Amino acid sequence: MPDYGHDLIFGTFITPEAAAAERVVALARLTDAVGLDLVTVQDHPYQPTFLETWTLLSVIAASTQSVRVVPNVANLPLRPPAVLARAAASLDLLSNGRVELGLGTGAFWDAIAANGGPRRTPGEAVGALEEAIAVIRGLWADGGAVRVDGEHYSVVGAKAGPAPAHPIGIWLGAYKPRMLAVTGRLADGWWPSLGYAAPDTLAGMNARIDEAAEAAGRGAQDVRRLYNVHGRFTVRGNGFLSGPAEQWAEELADLTLTHGMSGFVLGSDDADDIQRFAAEVVPAVREIVAAERTRVQQPAPAGPVDLGGPEEPAPTEVATVAAAWPAGLAVTPTPDDGTRRSAVRPWDETTRPVVAPPDPDRRYTAHELAAGQHLVDVHDHLRSELRQVQGLVEQVAAGTLDAGTARSHINAMTMRQNSWTVGAYCASYCRVVTVHHTLEDESVFPHLRRAEPRLTPVLDRLAEEHLAIHGVLERVDQALVAFVAPGGTGTAALREAVDLLSDTLLSHLSYEEHQLVEPLARHGFY
Repeated sequence: MPDYGHDLIFGTFITPEAAAAERVVALARLTDAVGLDLVTVQDHPYQPTFLETWTLLSVIAASTQSVRVVPNVANLPLRPPAVLARAAASLDLLSNGRVELGLGTGAFWDAIAANGGPRRTPGEAVGALEEAIAVIRGLWADGGAVRVDGEHYSVVGAKAGPAPAHPIGIWLGAYKPRMLAVTGRLADGWWPSLGYAAPDTLAGMNARIDEAAEAAGRGAQDVRRLYNVHGRFTVRGNGFLSGPAEQWAEELADLTLTHGMSGFVLGSDDADDIQRFAAEVVPAVREIVAAERTRVQQPAPAGPVDLGGPEEPAPTEVATVAAAWPAGLAVTPTPDDGTRRSAVRPWDETTRPVVAPPDPDRRYTAHELAAGQHLVDVHDHLRSELRQVQGLVEQVAAGTLDAGTARSHINAMTMRQNSWTVGAYCASYCRVVTVHHTLEDESVFPHLRRAEPRLTPVLDRLAEEHLAIHGVLERVDQALVAFVAPGGTGTAALREAVDLLSDTLLSHLSYEEHQLVEPLARHGFY
């Protein structure tokens, strides 16, 4: 099956244990703090040891800033669709558009009946789900009256509203042929679990969804594919999602590229697993998928790619970064917009050496372009981590996260690892893409020095700036410590430290891209 091209999303599947209510909410906050996209909770209203799902999701939404909250999946027989529609829309409004709706036909019918719900046959359960979707979508519409005269749900003249803050997706947990067909016809997403749908069964299920979608006049890409997963982080591989983070990343990326699965929700109540999933697995999956999508979109031509006519060669060293960039290279470095939030300057940007490409008429193959693009992709991950740091500090300042937890999350990020160089990231990336090929952390810069000695001043400057950024990160760490100390410095010093990090990191990444994308296109990473 194809890659449907959806953006990748990642989340957690937390057990709503009533006896550990504070820990459940803490894990949700952790999910938000480490930059994941979803917090999901199972919905078994008849389970007396579980917290009630919508109450819990409301508390989680109020305790977090960015994550979407989702029932995984809502138990329809015990949740009348008209009430469910308004509950989801209300929480979406209150959380600024951070709700999606996982929906299921129900199971454990004895328990459902014992709690006042209906006892349905499999066929009745599917029919009820179709009717419920009609009711829910009708009540989310703008104004008017809703009429669904069904066998299981009859809504006659109910007024629509409130409308949600954003178009809430309906994601169905489905496995059987008829439910898969309903998913293709009516749903926004398909959401199976690894325990009930092994990877080798996904192709056949996807095919049924695609056929039903196309028969209904929809495209297969109209249905997002999500997957509840679980596994173990181990030193050596021992089966699917049982091995090191690199193995996890390879296997999840393969599910995206082969079966179109674009949402991965980790079933774990272990904080260490969640942090490792976010810090090591998620970025690597994104990189693998982005690289492959770039390769597919830019198939290698029979000959070299003509990227434009000649231009006047720039001098070897000029005062601005822009002068060193060849207009014909079809990879766009991220510009530095010149915005500076801090008055502190850890370096003088006007002294940065700039090297022009040696041959402005050179043609680049698609493979070479992909090598240049990879640096931008890696840097985009670092920019994403910067946004996470900013979010963590905002949570600390608001009192919704303690400084110690924030420090722990920042220390787990890529930008805090021992060797903060492009070589480290490329080494990690290559280990993920090809298990048999490993680059040492310091391989890329030495490789470029050997391949093109005139780059040495640029590489030396980049290495110096890496050390300076380490110091800026230490300043953020110290500000977090000072914030919670007796007579602490308050939020001003903390925000100033993060502003300085934003200035230095974004400036550095832009400079590095302008100077190295073109050499990497010619020389590769090793």
